[in-house]
Amino acid sequence: MNSFEEVFDAVKAYCKEEGKIGDLAINLWLDKLIPARLEGSDAVLYCTSEFQRSVVNSNYSNLLQEGFAQVLGFPVQLRLIVQEEGKSAQSDENDPEMVEMQNILDNTTGSGDYAYTFETFIVGSSNQFAYAACTSIARSDGNGNTYNPLFIYGPSGLGKTHLLTAISHEMRRRNPNLKIVYVTGETFTNELIEAIKQKKDTSKFHEKYRSADVLLVDDVQFLSGKESAQEEFFHTFNKLHEEGRQIVLTSDRPPKDIKILEERIRNRFESGLITDISMPDFETRVAIIRRKAELLDLKIPDDVAEFIANRLKTNIRQLEGAVKRLKALKQLADSAPSLSMAQSVIRDILTDDQPAPVTVERIISEVSNLYGVTAEDIRSKKRSQQISNARKVAIYLVHSITTMTLASIGEEFGNRDHSTIVYAVKYVENNMKKDSNLRDAIESITKTIRDGAVK
Repeated sequence: MNSFEEVFDAVKAYCKEEGKIGDLAINLWLDKLIPARLEGSDAVLYCTSEFQRSVVNSNYSNLLQEGFAQVLGFPVQLRLIVQEEGKSAQSDENDPEMVEMQNILDNTTGSGDYAYTFETFIVGSSNQFAYAACTSIARSDGNGNTYNPLFIYGPSGLGKTHLLTAISHEMRRRNPNLKIVYVTGETFTNELIEAIKQKKDTSKFHEKYRSADVLLVDDVQFLSGKESAQEEFFHTFNKLHEEGRQIVLTSDRPPKDIKILEERIRNRFESGLITDISMPDFETRVAIIRRKAELLDLKIPDDVAEFIANRLKTNIRQLEGAVKRLKALKQLADSAPSLSMAQSVIRDILTDDQPAPVTVERIISEVSNLYGVTAEDIRSKKRSQQISNARKVAIYLVHSITTMTLASIGEEFGNRDHSTIVYAVKYVENNMKKDSNLRDAIESITKTIRDGAVK
């Protein structure tokens, strides 16, 4: 299922809840609409007949537009097309122009990529402190006397991995003899599991990490809830820190917000410098677009660069992807980048690359599929063990993943009070420590939702 289909599911849920549309109307009119794509600020939906289009336009268009604005965060115009007037989803595969476009895009994607160094990192107000800390560490030659550990947190796609790689690159340039180990939290965990599974001597595993001059760990939040990995990392951290070796960690959230993390590990993470990387401001986004265009030998007019920067605000990879698509479109059309091209690029990014926002509906849907109950069951007052467990897990995930208040979460789950929500969260946290199956299930759902929320 592509992200625009998921967006439309969230819009229909909004219409049902906020517009008080009954199930019969939903099934008869809205469920039969086929989500096609976003074209600039137009939401394109296919209808099965002219009659359906007339009814939807007359009765539901304003509510649908409100729903899209609520879900996407910007105003959207509704455009209904009778199916025969538009292309089917499968037709693009046989469209010579689309095939050529994809070929050009594939070739473009393979070029214009820059090394992740400090020189290519675009510094702005959203990341300048993290950048300064990393450059200071890189000049220290791994002696661990600057900021140790350094903990950088922020959403995916904002440059944390770039900074880790830049530290490694600069340190190797200054001292080729340094032993620098870069690893993700997931890889660290998997290597440990494999060593234990194969009943191998873990001395090689210890040697790899505990002899490092510099340890760079990306996505350290992956250790959350994994007792063996946390135990191993605790001892690795202590040994390196005691010997004055440099440690740099990144995460999608600060240590205090990493759930199911042992207190002793959290204390180690908080013992050094903690800094964040936030969403880049407008000027930084424009600078990133221009830097990528320069590498692709692409001249972008000011209005086009600003148009893209105003619409892609949360992810640097999306900005870079937009420039690559512009390059491909320029080659295909044999003309300079224009606002119409940029609108097409934004449409592609939103429909292909930008997943649906994390909504309560989506979380409940994932949980209901896992437990074999319905979303209505989870929100209901039913007290069967299966439904009750599903409800607690859903509440925990909403609390863990979203920024909703406890009162708002209570409203989403049948107007339950504050104490009920707190109890559900604590209940799941405690049981995850004892039940590895529950922990794995919640981690799986969380990863599915987070992977869909930010790329």
